Amino acid sequence: MKICFPISHDNGLESRVYGHFGSAPAFIVADSETNTVSMVNNADLEHVHGACNPALALAGKSIDAVVVGGIGAGAIAKLNSLRTKVYQAKGITVQENLDAFRNGTLTELGSASCSGHEGGHSCGHSH
Repeated sequence: MKICFPISHDNGLESRVYGHFGSAPAFIVADSETNTVSMVNNADLEHVHGACNPALALAGKSIDAVVVGGIGAGAIAKLNSLRTKVYQAKGITVQENLDAFRNGTLTELGSASCSGHEGGHSCGHSH
């Protein structure tokens, strides 16, 4: 299973999970089958508000899950349409959240979790 985490600086598993999925400078992808991690730059970093498409950066990576600090409802819906589940980060680092994911203690987010926010784009984060 491949699990993606938005990050600002690549410090491997000790990287801090970034607060906003769409504008994260990079992502760490952890592969639970091979116990490897890789870093992917976010090609869509400079997006128009509400038009995040980091899925472009992750295209072809076969991501099974994303663990985020914050994400908009539109991004959740887009990821879910690609059969990628979205989870709310609990810990600070990728390792802490990877452990929580493996233990089944992270909460899965659905687009309904973010409804009612201004513009449908401010679930659990600020700009």
